[in-house]
Amino acid sequence: MSKPHPMAAAPELARLTDEVLFGQVWERPQLGKRDRSLITVAALMAMGCGEQLPIHFAKALENGISHEELAEVVTHLAFYAGWPAAHSALLRLSPEADAAGRER
Repeated sequence: MSKPHPMAAAPELARLTDEVLFGQVWERPQLGKRDRSLITVAALMAMGCGEQLPIHFAKALENGISHEELAEVVTHLAFYAGWPAAHSALLRLSPEADAAGRER
């Protein structure tokens, strides 16, 4: 049996996420989606929000960022966000994690 999606408990948050965050903010022309993905991955890693990283790693790959570039982002941020944050991010950057993030 599969778990219910976490957003099922807060349908209004799900709606706002889809309509405002991904429907409006991500579509603004001032930054491309590739840049937004880099910023998002960096922010999530720096804040220690590892549970969100697989989804955004997959989105970054869809937006033209290579696996090698994501690994370099994690390596670079190790000096700013800390080694534990970088290690946690790398655990989620494996090819298996990439596939899991795309399935969501």
